[in-house]
Amino acid sequence: MSLSCTLASERSESTVENTSVVVTGAGSGIGRATALRFASQGANVVVADVNAETAKAVADEIGNAVPVVGDLSDPAVVDQVVTTAVETFGGIDVLVNNAGIMDRMSAAADVTDTEWERVLRVNLTAPFLLTRAVLPHMLAKGKGAIVYTASEAALRGSASGTAYTVSKHGIVGLTKSVAIMYREAGIRANAIAPGGTMTGITLDVDPGAVGPQIVGGYAKNVGRVSTPDEQAAAIVFLASDAASNINGVILPVDNGWSAV
Repeated sequence: MSLSCTLASERSESTVENTSVVVTGAGSGIGRATALRFASQGANVVVADVNAETAKAVADEIGNAVPVVGDLSDPAVVDQVVTTAVETFGGIDVLVNNAGIMDRMSAAADVTDTEWERVLRVNLTAPFLLTRAVLPHMLAKGKGAIVYTASEAALRGSASGTAYTVSKHGIVGLTKSVAIMYREAGIRANAIAPGGTMTGITLDVDPGAVGPQIVGGYAKNVGRVSTPDEQAAAIVFLASDAASNINGVILPVDNGWSAV
């Protein structure tokens, strides 16, 4: 093998070893699978979750990890996550903005102020706050990778209710804005758009309401439901050196749902 081929091969390896990684929503589902996958490849992980029991359980399972508990829509919790990563692992190389909640599948006329404000706060404002908080640390290093969990609902209007759909479309805009604003500083931002995935998220819906009836009519297009680990594999790839020239991408991980 020529030297050039050898170097190209080395660059293509999915390397996250010895990196400092923050994963939000890491107590269960996609977040848990992502935290475990990073750790299995030698990364140091901050396990951030609103549930103290599951956050601690995942951190204990990993070993070389530290849990941070709290609602990331609270700026004080965001500061705690960042401070913990910097003080424990010396900085932040990767941020995975995965935490999120579902809406009630409500159509626009039926969305309450409470539902709208809560879903947008958790799904869009919290990732923005955490992004803003980690960027100075990545800029100081001259590199970094941010991966967001968007959704199939970020690609279409028929996968969820109004509040959730808007929040995930906002994640697409945030991803692309960060990607273009900071690419010359060595920071990449990408997102996955999961289709149906086996997670612990529960739905609190009124099946007789307009929104659930409309959205339910498109459920036949979902196809095979993925495992959390299939989503995690895409996240770790996008965060790794193997994706060093991938920036501003919204990657569907949906078994072709977005192609229907």
